[in-house]
Amino acid sequence: MGGDEVRSRIPQLRLDELLEELQARIDAARGTRDRVHSLLEAVLSVGRELDLTQVLRRIVEAAALLVDARYAALGVIGPDGETLSQFLTVGLSEEEIARIGPYPTGKGLLGELIRRPEALRLRDLSEHPASFGCPAHHPVMRTFLGVPVRVRDEVFGNLYLTDKRGGEEFDADDESVIATLAVAAGVAIDNARLYEEAQRQQRWLSASAEITRTLLSGSSRSEVVGLIAQRAREITGAELADVSVPVAGTGSLRVELALGGDGAARLGLVVPAEGTLSGAAVAKAEPVTSPDLANDPRLSAGPRRFQGLGAAVAVPLGRAGSESEGVLLLARRPGEPPFTEREIGPLLGFADQAALALELGERRRDAEQLAMLEDRDRIARDLHDLAIQRLFATGMTLQSAARLIDHAGASDRVLRAVGDLDETIKIIRSTIFGLRAREDEAGRGLRARVVRAVEEAQATLGFAPRLSMEGLLDTDVPGEVADHVVAVLAEALSNAARHARADRVEVSLRATGQQVVLAVLDDGVGIPEQGRRSGLRNMAERAEGLGGLLELSSPADGGTRLVWSAPLGR
Repeated sequence: MGGDEVRSRIPQLRLDELLEELQARIDAARGTRDRVHSLLEAVLSVGRELDLTQVLRRIVEAAALLVDARYAALGVIGPDGETLSQFLTVGLSEEEIARIGPYPTGKGLLGELIRRPEALRLRDLSEHPASFGCPAHHPVMRTFLGVPVRVRDEVFGNLYLTDKRGGEEFDADDESVIATLAVAAGVAIDNARLYEEAQRQQRWLSASAEITRTLLSGSSRSEVVGLIAQRAREITGAELADVSVPVAGTGSLRVELALGGDGAARLGLVVPAEGTLSGAAVAKAEPVTSPDLANDPRLSAGPRRFQGLGAAVAVPLGRAGSESEGVLLLARRPGEPPFTEREIGPLLGFADQAALALELGERRRDAEQLAMLEDRDRIARDLHDLAIQRLFATGMTLQSAARLIDHAGASDRVLRAVGDLDETIKIIRSTIFGLRAREDEAGRGLRARVVRAVEEAQATLGFAPRLSMEGLLDTDVPGEVADHVVAVLAEALSNAARHARADRVEVSLRATGQQVVLAVLDDGVGIPEQGRRSGLRNMAERAEGLGGLLELSSPADGGTRLVWSAPLGR
């Protein structure tokens, strides 16, 4: 080949090189254009969502797609600022996730971004000093890219991407793209949280208005408390909601209402205030939270009734400086996020409003009670001024007429009628005494004590027992016997609520002049053969100590009939 020919080929070679370089730059520009287009699509996709869970899911999916990562995850930092409260993944199947076990909490390399919220790129994540390795059944991962996601001035969480497809490393362009997506994600998360909070506030306001209307319409306290717990459970997405009330002078709490989970087993339980989340809320008069209700070492008192539950909060139902009306406990399933200040704030305001509504209902009932007492005074005056005088006058007339009757049988009948009138006057006078007794005095009578016991049992039974009373219970039944009657009734109602699983309970109490008889009938499952009998034994001993009797029977249509009797001394 001659020199002229070589010289003629040199421009052609340079032109080919220039064309190849131009093509490479065109391809790079096209790739950059396509990547920018993909980034814009990802930003729009994330920004369109208003549901926070969907926003987080879209962010993880978009991140994996933009940098061609095999695995991607978003870890949400918990309220303590040191651990992860949520962990969303892409690239792992449900079976793989189940084999790996619980989600990470922010230890090792994942925690490095929590401690130092700045982008981190690694050729081999196992070489980083903070890497602890992977758990069993976890896929092997090499390349790593981590970028923090900020919402306003706080770090919301971190994006973790591993194993770029093709075996390549994550480069500066990948980091830039994910950092840009993280900025857009922060805005989308903030919008979703604001929307979620506005929706939640609207639901709280609607629930508060509904509770106020229910109270003012004259609904019972149990209905109002049930509505409070139900709405709080729905709005917060809790698995269960319990309302417990303090038991005066005992340092314990009684579960008055139980919704969700095994509510029947929790209803009516009496647990110590110390060593329970509800007791801590009552003692501190402020909300108390737990990240894991089932395994919290602080909560050691009472039966283990919260297995399979996670985050929980207990909120006292009472205004600042006032005695607590009770405490509302809400608990979520394991793996769900803990209760945040954003949720507890409205929940506390809702509890305060609910307590104020309960107090308003108490004042309304006080006014009704006062009106009833005034009406009783009027009835008592009418009985004294009209009925007794007429009966007394009739008795005097008959007694005088008896002297004029010669027939012995007729005279005896008239005298017996006079005796009956005297006994009727005594009964009316006893009734007048009961009507005129003020609430603090009448509250010590057997009738009032039995009514209170039945009303208190309504919360644990879930319905109102039927009550009937006959005879001179306040005057003929001595105080010692009355104490035994109330104790036996409380034990019988507790058994019906906790063991019988009854839908109907009937209570009958009568004083015959010779004895007092208490009968409690339910339609439950009867008395278990292997169950504890300490309560029945105590009732029998009370009857025997007074010379009375305890009888148990099963009616033909099922259930249990308990009859407790004791003699009365004149």
